[in-house]
Amino acid sequence: MTEGWFKPDRVFDGQDISDDMAVRVADGMIVETSRAPVPATAVSGLLTPGFVDLQVNGGGSVLLNNTPTAEGMAQIAAAHRRFGTVAILPTVITDDPAVLAQAAAAAIAARDNPDILGLHIEGPHISAAKRGTHRAAFIRPLDQVTLTIVSDLRKAGVAVMITLAPEAATLAQIASLAETGAIVSLGHTDATAEQVEAAIKAGARCATHLFNAMSPMTSRAPGAVGAILNAGIAFGMICDGVHVDDRMLRLALRACAAGSAPFLVSDAMATVGGETQFTLYDQTIRLKEGRLVNAEGNLAGAHLTQAEGMSRMVHQVRLALPDALRMVVTTPATLIGQPRLAHVSERSTDDLMLLDTANKVLGTMTQSLARSNV
Repeated sequence: MTEGWFKPDRVFDGQDISDDMAVRVADGMIVETSRAPVPATAVSGLLTPGFVDLQVNGGGSVLLNNTPTAEGMAQIAAAHRRFGTVAILPTVITDDPAVLAQAAAAAIAARDNPDILGLHIEGPHISAAKRGTHRAAFIRPLDQVTLTIVSDLRKAGVAVMITLAPEAATLAQIASLAETGAIVSLGHTDATAEQVEAAIKAGARCATHLFNAMSPMTSRAPGAVGAILNAGIAFGMICDGVHVDDRMLRLALRACAAGSAPFLVSDAMATVGGETQFTLYDQTIRLKEGRLVNAEGNLAGAHLTQAEGMSRMVHQVRLALPDALRMVVTTPATLIGQPRLAHVSERSTDDLMLLDTANKVLGTMTQSLARSNV
């Protein structure tokens, strides 16, 4: 096992990038960092904690809705690890109640897997008008079935994010979910700004893929988008150049209120690290020119990794690299209650990535040291 002091070109420590930090490796772990001059072996690239993704529907030809098992979750996580994402929140979308129950049982079974952060329940308690690719037949108001599933997950120590539309739940139900410690995230909604604001006051503290599948912002009706940007809460965004125009991402980052915590999600489907098509609701979803579309022509998730989204934030949206890295590391890690994932120290070298000067993932630090024969 390679041990000793190593000096990457630069290091992202969860907040900023420094060019004078060395790290000490022992037993495959970063056990110490130092900015003082120390004898160290040079390592090419920018060292960063691996990426964190809170909305992952699939990967490696596996879709969670189709394979709602701990093994399925592990296969999805393994596919995303190939591209620099070391921790995911597997996401089950609107489906038969039995599928949600199976996914919840899988999340409990997978809770000792460090790559699996919990479960994201996206629907079925959403707006039919803003359902996107979610099947209309399964959409329903929030009910005791889901409330019990979320409660049981939390009692088992499993982190939960639940995406719902304010118009599909009562304020008391939203408060009840929030009291369990679940992250209530607003999305797939046609709600007014007032409804969104009431839901936030009741305990919602996040929004799901800003702009997509939500009531837009207009001059006299701020809608869900306007309310979210004004609220100072966390919100996810998809940066693939397909779901949201880059200019709108740029505008949202400039316009959001103090206290806002924007972060990137991939909304990735089974095609990431897998075949170019998959089945959802007995329909074939195909990858066409970077877009995943269903038979109705609607977008059906994204063919995207966190690494690609982060790189686009820098090169197309023109965000500073430390800010972009915080959006794929620090903010999602903090939101899901695992801030350690934004640290370099006390981390396995398997969980630390090296990026080249174009911000592309070169591989893990373990792989880099092995290639260098140091």
